[in-house]
Amino acid sequence: MTLAGFAIGLCAIPLIAVESYWLALLLILLNRLFDGLDGAVARHSLLTDFGGYLDIVCDFIFYAAVIFAFALARPENALAAAFLIFSFIGTASTFLTYAIMAEKHKVTTSIRGQKSLYYLGGLAEGGETLLTMVLICVFPGYFSVIAIVFGLMCWITTGTRVYAAWIAFRELS
Repeated sequence: MTLAGFAIGLCAIPLIAVESYWLALLLILLNRLFDGLDGAVARHSLLTDFGGYLDIVCDFIFYAAVIFAFALARPENALAAAFLIFSFIGTASTFLTYAIMAEKHKVTTSIRGQKSLYYLGGLAEGGETLLTMVLICVFPGYFSVIAIVFGLMCWITTGTRVYAAWIAFRELS
């Protein structure tokens, strides 16, 4: 289910590149539906480490690919797209390294339900990322503004996660 959703999502990339934003949005929404369903199915059948791993990898590649497609569609979007992809590195790396450290120190949480790895929230999460994708598809002329605003939200998330890690792990090493 994860790979099917990922493939559907990647089909949005050429559509965005040729500025077929509404059709691309449909595929983006289907991708996100599959992403929600794969975790639910896994929790009710067989939750595996590899499944959790694959889910996160596909999500981060998909997010960056959609933004990259907007740079392909309109070269004037390239700088804002690069900034947002740069910002995604902050949220992705703080999310994943926090999960690694949480596992190392046996820190757990069930606040967001049973997950394959520790899930540390932030200002820019899945719902906000989806909203951003909807907005850039509906209002592609405002891509740069939306991308910069969301990129700044990503940096706030990155900063708060670094602070949370400092608080959580400074005494554990």
